[in-house]
Amino acid sequence: MQRLLLTILICLTPVFAFAGEAEIRAAQSSIKGQIEAFIAGDDARAYSYAAPNIKRMFPTLERFMAMVRQGYQPVYRPRSLAFDKAVELSGETIMQRVLTTAPNGRNYEAVYTLKRQADGTFRITGVSLREAASLAI
Repeated sequence: MQRLLLTILICLTPVFAFAGEAEIRAAQSSIKGQIEAFIAGDDARAYSYAAPNIKRMFPTLERFMAMVRQGYQPVYRPRSLAFDKAVELSGETIMQRVLTTAPNGRNYEAVYTLKRQADGTFRITGVSLREAASLAI
């Protein structure tokens, strides 16, 4: 019985690991999509990546974009960008670390949180920025 249970766990482990990787890739795709929309000047598409909690705080596209332009230049207009560590906090929430260089040449660490929505997509629930000494991954 123990041997059967061990065999089942060994067989299922790659499936669980893959599911986590798939979720992380989906979250990264949302982050990348929003940043690409910022760069392209497609404000409506950028806003579409915001989760409902963000849209409640910034109920109009204009207010959302004003907040982004004022406080999030490192992800609004990055010189460079690299995904670093990601953690699946639950099956519904991902935390993704992004290393970026702002337009002024300073390095930043952006920590994104994303939550899976009812339609299966991951939407951005928050971004925390802090200046970093370097972009070493």
